[in-house]
Amino acid sequence: MNEVTQTIDTASVAEAYAKAWNSRDVDAILALHAEGSTFHSHGRGAAVEGIEGLRAAFGQVFELFPGFRAEIHRLLLGEGHWTLDWTLHFEPAGGGERGFGCIDIVELDEEGLVARKDTYYDLESFKQATAGAEA
Repeated sequence: MNEVTQTIDTASVAEAYAKAWNSRDVDAILALHAEGSTFHSHGRGAAVEGIEGLRAAFGQVFELFPGFRAEIHRLLLGEGHWTLDWTLHFEPAGGGERGFGCIDIVELDEEGLVARKDTYYDLESFKQATAGAEA
């Protein structure tokens, strides 16, 4: 019996995922997530699970950080996962652009959908970027 193995193009999924985030399109982001997917924004609260939990969490990111834009510094690809070193840029109500460093660890399921996303913040740059900002 021949076993069919599916090869996931992690680079293509990561590229589509970054495009969806930079488009600030919650539906496009969610289309790349598995039903039981989890998201944990470490340092900002507990993990959320499931599409509706993700919808609320991702919507909140765009509310907290108006003008959200991800600047990618490094993308490290593995089999079924990636690590992303990036800067979250935003435009607070007071004007100007601010940003802080982030690291994402993203795991894919066997179908190539995001099963888990963990985001870690550079605490010092986060504090500096959000000090006095109405974000």
